[in-house]
Amino acid sequence: MTVNMKRNSYAAPALLLGLFSAQMIATIQVYLSNVHLYRSVTVVLENGYLPIPNQLIMSRLQDFGPALGGGLFFTLTVGAGISILTLGMMWIWDRIFNRRKIVAGLFILFWLLCLVGVNMNGFNPIVTAYFVVIPTMVSIAAVALMPAERDRHVPFHRAMLLVPIVILALVWTSIMDKGLFIDIRDRILLSNPVGAAINNFYYSYTLYAAEVFKTLDQKSLKTCGLESIQTVPISPRLERMLVHHGYLVVENYEDADLRIIEEGGALLFQNRGRTILKTTTEDFFSEPKRVLKEFSVKADGYAFFRQFTILSLLFGFPLALYVIAYTLLFLVATLVCDMRKAAVTASVLCLVIGIALVAPMYYAKGEKIDRNNVSQTIQSTRWQQRVGSLKVVVRERLEIADFPGYETMMSHDRIPERYWLAQAFGVSRQPETYGHLLRLLDDPQPIVVCKALEALGQRGDRAVIPEILRRFENSHHWYEQLYAYQALRTLGWKQAKSI
Repeated sequence: MTVNMKRNSYAAPALLLGLFSAQMIATIQVYLSNVHLYRSVTVVLENGYLPIPNQLIMSRLQDFGPALGGGLFFTLTVGAGISILTLGMMWIWDRIFNRRKIVAGLFILFWLLCLVGVNMNGFNPIVTAYFVVIPTMVSIAAVALMPAERDRHVPFHRAMLLVPIVILALVWTSIMDKGLFIDIRDRILLSNPVGAAINNFYYSYTLYAAEVFKTLDQKSLKTCGLESIQTVPISPRLERMLVHHGYLVVENYEDADLRIIEEGGALLFQNRGRTILKTTTEDFFSEPKRVLKEFSVKADGYAFFRQFTILSLLFGFPLALYVIAYTLLFLVATLVCDMRKAAVTASVLCLVIGIALVAPMYYAKGEKIDRNNVSQTIQSTRWQQRVGSLKVVVRERLEIADFPGYETMMSHDRIPERYWLAQAFGVSRQPETYGHLLRLLDDPQPIVVCKALEALGQRGDRAVIPEILRRFENSHHWYEQLYAYQALRTLGWKQAKSI
């Protein structure tokens, strides 16, 4: 490999090594989380409660397949973020500071501070491994592969790599808002079969990853032990209050999410053997939601890791994708032209692809639909306008039954159209839309089923609770079960022991 080729392609192998390391760590992390969840769900089931995930999913928690798929989420977020950050540091250390030791020391200090952050609320060996193994592997690979030679074309090659990144960053930043990810899903992923497959993969595996670092407050089910409560009259009231807030009282489970100990008139809230919070029965009974929220925050050992994951999703993943795409295009281009032209070709193609992906979002932002013309746009021949109309219906809480032709959307092949229609049924109060909503529960796309279940909860009709419970118990999809459970809770249904 020539020096010029090496200069344009060393980053991708180092990055891939970082992603591979991340995948190994993430698979172990998700697998251990799944095993713990399996034990918790088993205890919940044995104590007569409704488990989530249900019995049809529980056995999968002990398999490596879900751990591998769920681990991919952390690979493409945290793994990509740490790898890109390490590559950038190595490039700065080598190209700008000529490998000075003091700069290397500053970068090492940065990673040490990250280690302090991830272990601030107790030592976490798996998360620590991300911030030790990945930077080490990427640094070794970058030093080994990065060419030491410099020539007069260096500024040109750097510009070819960096200029498109700057342009694309400015373009994507200009459309960033709270609805960006929804627009990406509607306009890019769900507009084609490949994107739909990626979306289905997301709905199949991300809950396994999410369980790893959810706060207790975010979990659907939490287990609680009250064996140490000595004052008998308090125990039943505590149990009712805890179950109301999602903490299921179980017996003889050492790894319960919450264990309450009565000591000297006070209540000690413990998690994994550590006393997290001390309160009184009077304080807890007067403000149970506040106390449990405080307990969740103080017991959270993943706050830093979770924030780093979000930042990596926004910046690390796109940059990693760009580096890999640029390298592949560059290597292909070298088959038909010299290195300089190959660098230009790869950069231009990356820029074109990036702009092509953002174009649908720009078009969506400029396509304003007013509530006054929804009756026309909802019957448009363009699916994008029909979806935009449904968004207005949901946002403005308009009655979908007032717009003729909405029934035809039930059979349209555009996934965004059907799941936004389900959300429109959620704000509807007309009896005829209820039957349409039930039909969407049989849609082949999980996202449509999830939104239909959510809509049933929003309608507030408790008569549908038995149907949702039946769907929950027969579902083979965890996400659908989650939305069903949330709909039940919205309708006022509460867990109760069946034994």
